[in-house]
Amino acid sequence: MDQLDRKILSIFQNDTRRTAQSIGSEVGLSMAAVQRRLKRLRENGTIRAEIAQLNGAVLGVPITCIVTLSMAAPPKQLDNFKRQMRALPEVQQFYHVTGSKDFVLVVTASSMEAYGKFARKWFELNQNMARYETHAVLDQVKVGLSLPLHLSDLVTR
Repeated sequence: MDQLDRKILSIFQNDTRRTAQSIGSEVGLSMAAVQRRLKRLRENGTIRAEIAQLNGAVLGVPITCIVTLSMAAPPKQLDNFKRQMRALPEVQQFYHVTGSKDFVLVVTASSMEAYGKFARKWFELNQNMARYETHAVLDQVKVGLSLPLHLSDLVTR
Protein backbone atom coordinates (compact mmCIF):
# COMPACT_ATOMS: atom_id res chain seq x y z
CA MET A 1 0.00 0.00 0.00
CA ASP A 2 1.44 3.32 -1.01
CA GLN A 3 0.66 6.94 -0.14
CA LEU A 4 -1.80 7.24 -3.04
CA ASP A 5 -3.77 4.28 -1.68
CA ARG A 6 -3.84 5.97 1.71
CA LYS A 7 -5.03 9.26 0.20
CA ILE A 8 -7.76 7.46 -1.72
CA LEU A 9 -8.87 5.55 1.38
CA SER A 10 -8.85 8.70 3.49
CA ILE A 11 -11.32 10.30 1.10
CA PHE A 12 -13.34 7.16 0.37
CA GLN A 13 -13.89 6.09 3.99
CA ASN A 14 -15.70 9.34 4.76
CA ASP A 15 -17.90 9.31 1.65
CA THR A 16 -18.21 6.06 -0.30
CA ARG A 17 -20.54 7.80 -2.76
CA ARG A 18 -17.71 9.94 -4.13
CA THR A 19 -16.98 9.04 -7.73
CA ALA A 20 -13.64 7.67 -8.80
CA GLN A 21 -13.30 10.71 -11.05
CA SER A 22 -13.79 13.09 -8.11
CA ILE A 23 -11.31 11.18 -5.95
CA GLY A 24 -8.85 11.00 -8.83
CA SER A 25 -8.90 14.74 -9.40
CA GLU A 26 -8.14 15.27 -5.70
CA VAL A 27 -5.22 12.81 -5.57
CA GLY A 28 -3.86 13.32 -9.09
CA LEU A 29 -4.91 10.03 -10.70
CA SER A 30 -7.23 9.07 -13.53
CA MET A 31 -10.69 7.69 -12.82
CA ALA A 32 -9.58 4.25 -14.12
CA ALA A 33 -6.52 4.22 -11.83
CA VAL A 34 -8.68 5.02 -8.77
CA GLN A 35 -11.16 2.30 -9.76
CA ARG A 36 -8.33 -0.26 -10.12
CA ARG A 37 -6.91 0.69 -6.74
CA LEU A 38 -10.31 0.53 -5.01
CA LYS A 39 -10.98 -2.86 -6.60
CA ARG A 40 -7.63 -4.17 -5.34
CA LEU A 41 -8.24 -2.74 -1.85
CA ARG A 42 -11.63 -4.50 -1.75
CA GLU A 43 -10.17 -7.78 -2.96
CA ASN A 44 -7.29 -7.80 -0.47
CA GLY A 45 -9.62 -7.03 2.45
CA THR A 46 -8.41 -3.51 3.19
CA ILE A 47 -11.94 -2.28 2.46
CA ARG A 48 -14.11 -4.67 4.47
CA ALA A 49 -17.53 -3.13 3.81
CA GLU A 50 -19.28 -0.10 2.41
CA ILE A 51 -22.15 0.68 4.75
CA ALA A 52 -24.70 3.39 5.47
CA GLN A 53 -24.62 4.96 8.93
CA LEU A 54 -28.27 5.13 10.03
CA ASN A 55 -29.88 7.42 12.59
CA GLY A 56 -31.24 5.14 15.34
CA ALA A 57 -33.42 7.87 16.87
CA VAL A 58 -35.23 8.41 13.56
CA LEU A 59 -35.68 4.65 13.09
CA GLY A 60 -37.07 3.95 16.57
CA VAL A 61 -33.86 2.64 18.13
CA PRO A 62 -32.75 5.66 20.20
CA ILE A 63 -31.07 3.84 23.11
CA THR A 64 -27.36 3.03 23.04
CA CYS A 65 -25.68 1.27 25.96
CA ILE A 66 -22.02 0.53 26.53
CA VAL A 67 -21.78 -2.75 28.44
CA THR A 68 -18.77 -4.28 30.18
CA LEU A 69 -18.81 -8.00 30.93
CA SER A 70 -16.80 -10.23 33.22
CA MET A 71 -17.15 -13.90 32.45
CA ALA A 72 -16.76 -16.99 34.63
CA ALA A 73 -16.48 -19.50 31.82
CA PRO A 74 -13.93 -21.82 30.22
CA PRO A 75 -12.50 -20.78 26.82
CA LYS A 76 -14.90 -23.04 24.88
CA GLN A 77 -17.88 -21.27 26.44
CA LEU A 78 -16.33 -17.87 25.63
CA ASP A 79 -16.12 -18.86 21.96
CA ASN A 80 -19.78 -19.87 22.04
CA PHE A 81 -20.73 -16.57 23.71
CA LYS A 82 -18.77 -14.62 21.07
CA ARG A 83 -20.63 -16.48 18.33
CA GLN A 84 -23.99 -15.69 19.96
CA MET A 85 -23.21 -11.98 20.37
CA ARG A 86 -22.01 -11.67 16.75
CA ALA A 87 -25.41 -12.97 15.59
CA LEU A 88 -27.49 -10.42 17.54
CA PRO A 89 -28.56 -7.31 15.60
CA GLU A 90 -28.78 -5.28 18.84
CA VAL A 91 -25.03 -5.77 19.38
CA GLN A 92 -23.41 -3.10 17.22
CA GLN A 93 -19.83 -3.59 18.40
CA PHE A 94 -18.25 -6.34 20.49
CA TYR A 95 -14.68 -6.35 21.77
CA HIS A 96 -12.69 -8.93 23.71
CA VAL A 97 -10.43 -6.69 25.83
CA THR A 98 -7.56 -6.69 28.29
CA GLY A 99 -7.92 -5.41 31.85
CA SER A 100 -10.42 -6.20 34.57
CA LYS A 101 -13.30 -6.90 32.14
CA ASP A 102 -13.46 -9.56 29.45
CA PHE A 103 -15.72 -7.86 26.91
CA VAL A 104 -17.05 -4.44 25.96
CA LEU A 105 -20.24 -4.22 23.89
CA VAL A 106 -22.19 -1.44 22.23
CA VAL A 107 -25.87 -2.40 22.31
CA THR A 108 -28.83 -0.55 20.80
CA ALA A 109 -32.47 -0.81 21.86
CA SER A 110 -35.85 0.76 21.21
CA SER A 111 -36.28 1.58 24.91
CA MET A 112 -34.67 0.99 28.29
CA GLU A 113 -37.34 -1.63 28.88
CA ALA A 114 -36.27 -3.44 25.71
CA TYR A 115 -32.62 -3.19 26.80
CA GLY A 116 -33.62 -4.59 30.22
CA LYS A 117 -35.16 -7.64 28.55
CA PHE A 118 -32.04 -8.07 26.44
CA ALA A 119 -29.79 -7.83 29.53
CA ARG A 120 -31.88 -10.31 31.49
CA LYS A 121 -31.84 -12.84 28.68
CA TRP A 122 -28.19 -12.59 27.68
CA PHE A 123 -26.43 -11.50 30.88
CA GLU A 124 -28.46 -12.11 34.04
CA LEU A 125 -29.66 -15.60 33.08
CA ASN A 126 -26.27 -16.60 31.67
CA GLN A 127 -24.57 -18.96 34.13
CA ASN A 128 -21.18 -18.10 32.58
CA MET A 129 -21.59 -14.39 33.42
CA ALA A 130 -19.79 -13.23 36.57
CA ARG A 131 -20.78 -9.56 36.31
CA TYR A 132 -21.99 -6.96 33.86
CA GLU A 133 -22.22 -3.20 34.01
CA THR A 134 -24.28 -0.98 31.73
CA HIS A 135 -23.57 2.62 30.83
CA ALA A 136 -26.51 4.31 29.08
CA VAL A 137 -25.33 6.84 26.50
CA LEU A 138 -26.64 10.35 27.19
CA ASP A 139 -25.06 12.05 24.18
CA GLN A 140 -23.26 10.56 21.19
CA VAL A 141 -20.46 13.10 21.09
CA LYS A 142 -18.59 11.33 18.29
CA VAL A 143 -19.49 8.20 16.37
CA GLY A 144 -17.32 7.01 13.54
CA LEU A 145 -15.17 4.33 12.04
CA SER A 146 -12.75 6.45 10.02
CA LEU A 147 -9.06 5.73 10.51
CA PRO A 148 -6.34 8.41 10.40
CA LEU A 149 -4.43 7.50 7.24
CA HIS A 150 -2.31 10.55 6.40
CA LEU A 151 0.70 11.46 8.47
CA SER A 152 -0.77 14.96 8.65
CA ASP A 153 -3.95 13.41 10.18
CA LEU A 154 -1.97 11.93 13.05
CA VAL A 155 -1.62 14.37 15.88
CA THR A 156 1.04 13.68 18.47
CA ARG A 157 0.44 15.17 21.86
